[in-house]
Amino acid sequence: MPDQKIAKICAGVPAMNNTLLWRIRFMVGDPVALLELPTDDGVRSVLLLRDIEMQRARQSANVDQVGCPADFTPEGGLSGDRETATAQAAAECLRREGITEVVADRSLPLIFAEFLTRAEIIVQCDTELWVGDRRQKNEEEIEHLRQSQHVTEQAMQFACEMIASAEARSGGVLFRENQPLTSERVRTAVDHFLMDKGFTSPTSIIAGGPNGADCHDIGAGELVTGLPVIIDIFPRSRSTLYWGDCTRTVVHGDIPDEIRKMNETVRKAKAAGVNAVAPGVTGEQVHRATIQVIQNQGFSVGLPDDQAPDSYCAMTHGTGHGVGLDVHEPPLLDMKGPKLLVGDVLTIEPGLYRRDMGGVRVEDMVVVTKDGCINLNTLSEELTWI
Repeated sequence: MPDQKIAKICAGVPAMNNTLLWRIRFMVGDPVALLELPTDDGVRSVLLLRDIEMQRARQSANVDQVGCPADFTPEGGLSGDRETATAQAAAECLRREGITEVVADRSLPLIFAEFLTRAEIIVQCDTELWVGDRRQKNEEEIEHLRQSQHVTEQAMQFACEMIASAEARSGGVLFRENQPLTSERVRTAVDHFLMDKGFTSPTSIIAGGPNGADCHDIGAGELVTGLPVIIDIFPRSRSTLYWGDCTRTVVHGDIPDEIRKMNETVRKAKAAGVNAVAPGVTGEQVHRATIQVIQNQGFSVGLPDDQAPDSYCAMTHGTGHGVGLDVHEPPLLDMKGPKLLVGDVLTIEPGLYRRDMGGVRVEDMVVVTKDGCINLNTLSEELTWI
């Protein structure tokens, strides 16, 4: 089959499908279809979307042509359901162009594949389509991420100082303004801080004491002196839509020797991970660099088994992940992680966790360059914040 008859398709709701958003650079909350049609001298991109969005799309979307489903009504008419109608119109547009085969990325909704198949258009899935392109951030994207991380660090310092400057009362419970300081109070304060900066914030992790032994426990209840509080903040800019992601750990009052050693080890492991980052190095190699430090310092790697004591202390997760329009995107810095590319933006976030005391994690964001990487973080890695 001649190559000129093979098109590409990306479809769904840009507000939820970030590959589609990345391709068209246009935010909308209804179903759309992007068709990349082969031409004699390259590719012509066609965006199909709701008619009331067409004028805005013509002004802002990164495409050659804008249409609506009614422009490509198939024999038998369009469905009254928007997503179905968009899928029908996409198939009809391709049919009129003489397209007999399309290549889709991993995000294509099944309803589009169904109507393409009904139109006797072959649908192939390229699982890596646009994945590498999205990973290699351009200068504008890197600047967006730098700005997001800067605000994330401001929120982190605010949260850590809020905890560190609290007053310890009976039973070691922390108080501020004559009220117990809880994970929930800190989380709400962080949300308000970020909202004022123009960011949305999913549920930040504010996990004190044993709650922090589970690396994804968001934390709940009263915070106490002398135990670590893991703070993981990952907000999204309302204007650029790019994410920040940063973790630090704070201890109010006296720091137990065990926690101090955990923090020292995590910081060394993070430095080893950062130093290992370079184009062509695999995500697995970066992960191995961090866990080698963990193990050399006498700690374990992997989840505890049923017989493990509560004092079992280990790194229980990968070293990091990509960040961009998604807060978690390829590549992974873990076993079988792929080769790194110039323009990858990554988190490096080793941690240590024990069920009787909690956890310590430190997370920075780095940009892969031709010579290694640039660290976008400048914030302290200490446990003391006042």
